[in-house]
Formats: sequence, C-alpha cells, structure tokens
Amino acid sequence: MPEPFEPRTDPDVDLRVPADRRELTARPATVLAAIAAGGVLGALARAGLQHAVPHPPTGFPWATFTINTSGCLLIGVLMAVLGHLDGGPPLARPFLGVGVLGGFTTFSTYAVDVQQAIVVGAPGTALAYLAATVVGALVAVAVGDAVTAGLLRRATR
Repeated sequence: MPEPFEPRTDPDVDLRVPADRRELTARPATVLAAIAAGGVLGALARAGLQHAVPHPPTGFPWATFTINTSGCLLIGVLMAVLGHLDGGPPLARPFLGVGVLGGFTTFSTYAVDVQQAIVVGAPGTALAYLAATVVGALVAVAVGDAVTAGLLRRATR
C-alpha cells in the first residue's frame, strides 16, 4: 500500500513541530512578515558585501563564495542553537533561517558567476568555484552545527 501523501513544507516552518504549527495557524501573516523582514536584512548584507568586493568575470568570485560559505556556517550554528533550545522562539527559524540567512546566501548569483566565467573563457575558474562552493558550504554547515553543539553541551554540564 502506498504511503499517504504528505504535503511538502518548508523545513523552517515544520508543521510536525507543535510550536511551528500553532504559530503558522494562528498568525500566518506574522510568519510571512518575519521571513520578509529577515530576507530584507540578509539581502542588504549580501548586496553590501558584493559591492565592497567586486570581481572581474574571469576572476574567482570571492564575495559570493564567502557569503555562501559563511551563511552555511551560520545556518549550522543556528540549527544547533535552536535544537539546544528545543526549537527556540516560534519565529526564530522563519526570521533567522529562512529570512536573514536565506536572503544572505545566494544560489542565483552563484549560478550566474559560474555561467559568466564559462562565457568569457575561464572554465577552470568556473569549475573551481563550482566545486569549492558546494564542498565549502557542506563543510561549513557541518562544522557550524558540530562545533556549536559541542560548545553548548560543554556549557550545560
């Protein structure tokens, strides 16, 4: 017998978590406003950093690489902290995770940077950036989560 259909939900508003479900059901506009406000802050921070550290189309896009890897590190930290706090305040994940860090990190700019490097004849840079971002992001989120969880365990002993 097939498994029952389970609607897809944003992992930062998990309907299986009672606090998230109550908040989303009770005040959906509040959750959306928290995400939007956080997104504005994250996007402004990203735009400022990208403006401060521009790169030529053939150069390695250090600003975007740093934004994406540091954002992933912070996502790991956030998830460890919220896990330690049994989920934390109901709007913390939507505001910080989806909003601020979702607005800060950028897959679209990453994809455009890779495409531009290929178009201008720098496939080596494109490939290095492509691989470094994926590996760096995965390592960063794992390190952020593991180190923060370890520090929190040590602090609560």
